[in-house]
Amino acid sequence: MNIRAGKKEDMKAVLSLIQELAEFEKEPDAVIVTEEDLIRDGFGDHPLFHVFVAEINSEIVGIALYYYRYSTWKGKIIHLEDLVVKNNMRGKGVGYALYSEIIKQAQRDKVKRIDWHVLDWNTPAIDFYEKTGAKVFSEWQLAQMDEAGIADFTESRLKQY
Repeated sequence: MNIRAGKKEDMKAVLSLIQELAEFEKEPDAVIVTEEDLIRDGFGDHPLFHVFVAEINSEIVGIALYYYRYSTWKGKIIHLEDLVVKNNMRGKGVGYALYSEIIKQAQRDKVKRIDWHVLDWNTPAIDFYEKTGAKVFSEWQLAQMDEAGIADFTESRLKQY
């Protein structure tokens, strides 16, 4: 297995793994990002994300996609957006190798924390993370506003203030 930084030409395989993750998370129609979006957003002058890929026999079988955030309490942190391993490669150490690479990147960058989300029903992932020393918080709730909510707020609610 080879773990390396992703390249533009890997984005087709990266997108395929993102789609596989969406299916696993019971959101098969949620992915709207394209290969072109990934190339533009990950490899321009100011990349919005970075990605490690896991290869076996020149085939990409896993990814760890991350970006940098800033915590007002801690400073620079890494947000691990997705850690995905092909279905048929799970349980073979690919996820652990990618996870380890993210932790090594955090050490190289001297970040204060790594954050990520895990679904409450994904108990194998929760167990894995806790066994490695991560804290999985149940008291924090994720808040999001999608594109429709942004448009609605901008068009109607903003006028109220």
